[in-house]
Amino acid sequence: MSQKALSSVLVVLLAFLLTLSPTGDSSAEEPKKILSIEAYDMLNTVPDTYLIDVRTRAEYQFVGHPINAHLFPYLFMTNKFQKKNGKAGYKFSEINKDFVKEISKVFKKTDNLLILSRDGTRSAFVVKALLKAGFKKTYDIEDGFEGPQFPTFKDSNKNKFYRQLAKRNQVHGFNKRRHYGWQWWGLPWTYDMAPKFIYPPDQKPSKKKK
Repeated sequence: MSQKALSSVLVVLLAFLLTLSPTGDSSAEEPKKILSIEAYDMLNTVPDTYLIDVRTRAEYQFVGHPINAHLFPYLFMTNKFQKKNGKAGYKFSEINKDFVKEISKVFKKTDNLLILSRDGTRSAFVVKALLKAGFKKTYDIEDGFEGPQFPTFKDSNKNKFYRQLAKRNQVHGFNKRRHYGWQWWGLPWTYDMAPKFIYPPDQKPSKKKK
């Protein structure tokens, strides 16, 4: 086969492959990661943008939450105390099975949904679940409300090295939060519990016994 003929075949093959490749529209399928300060700017400038706090009820109420953040717990706390990987604490329950269903009752598939958790761990799972459910404009606030434990680096070797140094030298704030995240940026937050932002099922009056 001549060089010219081979080039023609490659062009045709490339064109065919491009028809199979994801288009610009499907790029929305990938979770978008933003920082708290970017999320706050979007809330102030982009229409149909909402902040969804996916932490537990206790975190939302007692740790505080961004002003006007809608509470939709992704996990619930239990009364089961356990010790795992050297750490003790109360266990989370399984995933809130009604999470996506309840989100769908309040928000449109075309809304910009900014997902906030404590440190970006739970929010990463949530945005994937929402994308799968058809919400195309979901954003993972990767630094969370309190931020990750200090110090934290994405490079695992760098993270291990500097955490060893911080621990050995008893650096103030080691393994504590609020060195990054919504609170760290100084963005507005509150302890006030506005009923219209509370998890919808919690606002339904319980049925009185006859």
